[in-house]
Amino acid sequence: MTDEVMVCVNHPNRETQLRCNRCNQPICAACAVLTPVGYRCRACIRGQQKVFETTRQIDLPVAFIVSTVAVLIVAAVLSYLSFWGLFVAPVAGGIIAEIVRWFTRRRRNHRLPLVAAIGGGVGVIGYLGYLILSSLGYHFTSSGINNAVLGSILPSLIWPVAHGVLMISAMYYRLKGIRL
Repeated sequence: MTDEVMVCVNHPNRETQLRCNRCNQPICAACAVLTPVGYRCRACIRGQQKVFETTRQIDLPVAFIVSTVAVLIVAAVLSYLSFWGLFVAPVAGGIIAEIVRWFTRRRRNHRLPLVAAIGGGVGVIGYLGYLILSSLGYHFTSSGINNAVLGSILPSLIWPVAHGVLMISAMYYRLKGIRL
């Protein structure tokens, strides 16, 4: 046995007895990441995770645009269902997630669910903007907008917001758990 003193590859002032089980570099406890097969350094973990990201540069903008358009269309359809749309919205979110997967050819990226959810949020906000502007145009008088008109518009936005939240959360979590 040798009494060789090892120091961490990232922190040269720390002595250690621990090595990465992949690259065999000496690492300290702060640099070690526990995996099911033992301790690994952060560089090996990053290299291993890079293998799973298969998207191209065009996939994130495609996911954003597809989710925006799909959520906008489905939000318009669900607005006619009011309360009953709460039961359909999560299913619609799952279908939109599958559409996004199809358009991105099932390529994976850890940012894809977030980009799609932001696109879905833009779709819901766009639909809410359309509802507000159409309601204001309908209620607009020559004397201006009064508080009664605003009081009648705001309750009509509750269902589209609830549908959007359910749809986007179902889409996000469906995309987050991609299994091939």
